Amino acid sequence: MLNISNIDITERIEGEKFKTIRLVEGKSSRKTFIRFLYIISTVSLILLFLPWTQNIRTNGNVTTLKPSQRPQTINSIIPGKIEKWFVQEGDFVKKGDTIAFLSEIKDKYFDTSLMSRTQNQMNLKSSTVDSYKSKVMALQSQKTALEELRKLKIQQGRNKLLQAKLKAQNDSNNYQAAIANYAAAISQFNRTDSLYKDGLKSLTDLENKRVKEQKAFAYRIEGQNKWLASQNEIINAQVELSNIRVKFDSDIAKINSDIFSTLSTQFDSEGTVNKLMNELSNYSFRNDLYYVKAPQDGYISSMVYAGIGEMIKEGDPLVRIMPTQYQLGVELFVDPIDLPLMNVGQKVQIQFDGWPAVVFAGWPNASYGTYSGHVYAMDMFLGENGKFRILVKPDSTDIPWPNALMYGGGTNNMILLNDVPIWYELWRNINGFPPDFYKNKKQTNLNQKKK
Repeated sequence: MLNISNIDITERIEGEKFKTIRLVEGKSSRKTFIRFLYIISTVSLILLFLPWTQNIRTNGNVTTLKPSQRPQTINSIIPGKIEKWFVQEGDFVKKGDTIAFLSEIKDKYFDTSLMSRTQNQMNLKSSTVDSYKSKVMALQSQKTALEELRKLKIQQGRNKLLQAKLKAQNDSNNYQAAIANYAAAISQFNRTDSLYKDGLKSLTDLENKRVKEQKAFAYRIEGQNKWLASQNEIINAQVELSNIRVKFDSDIAKINSDIFSTLSTQFDSEGTVNKLMNELSNYSFRNDLYYVKAPQDGYISSMVYAGIGEMIKEGDPLVRIMPTQYQLGVELFVDPIDLPLMNVGQKVQIQFDGWPAVVFAGWPNASYGTYSGHVYAMDMFLGENGKFRILVKPDSTDIPWPNALMYGGGTNNMILLNDVPIWYELWRNINGFPPDFYKNKKQTNLNQKKK
């Protein structure tokens, strides 16, 4: 009783009549209850110091480690109309097997003889290119002949110029000799005239000297005329040599112009040939695209278009295929606050949907029905769901994953962190602290050695 009132009713209650009151007030029941509290307290205290594995719980799904092993959509590279299906949903196809046949819907490719006509155009253009090449070779030969002839003509003109110079030099020497003779004749005439005046020479001698003087003067004039004529011949030879160079340079320049013009047309024709070859190759490749083929071995999971005669656009999906060869992994997502705790190679315990399991989050070794894995890769950017994606691969040293696992199945994952006492984990959760962020020295040294 609480004994709140001043009136004592203890004496009015006959406790011996009630079994509960007798047991409570008995000394033996009191000792048993106290002993029970001691045991519970001791066990609880011991449990608080047991090790507890910190972990991060997150959901995920089964995926493949390589992108090429995941389900893929087979798209149509060209627009067309579905004419025939060669498979149905659930069929197994090998790499290169035909899935569907498409027909053309663009009028540009309706011509059934398009490839042969393009081939003929390419052959004709190739013949044109060959004719232009022959013309260029002929012009090159003509140019070579003109260059050889120009060398000979220039050498001939140089020889003629040299002859004119030598003749001019000879005429110059004769002219100088005539001048000297004329000067000597004048000197002799003057001496004879002086002697004649002194009576020492006769008039006949004086007249002979006068005649010699006149002849010497005539020879001087003739020598001067020849020397001037030789100078004109030199000038004429230089003009002729210059004309030879101008004439042949003009002819060679014209041939070069024809060569360049022919080469330009040839290159244009070669470009047309290459364009036709490209079109022919595209037509041939496009014919192969009418048959949609399987890129790898797999099963047809679903068909986007089901009817015959349906029109599809370029890049539209036709069917979805699931590869037969794949290496399973788990794709899970963690919150940004937990990403710094993740490391490549970190251990993960996985519970697959459809496989019964008894899970003890803090004691992974005591869990039943879970499978081990290691962190294989981590995305360094935030996903659309506001979390970071982590890929997990199977642990080869532990129990193998079930063979019946299928792509896309759900998982419940526990990312294992540090081992701490239970009291510390309770204190951390009560205060809302995250798991231990700092790595131990052993893990840090191991990561540094790997780097």
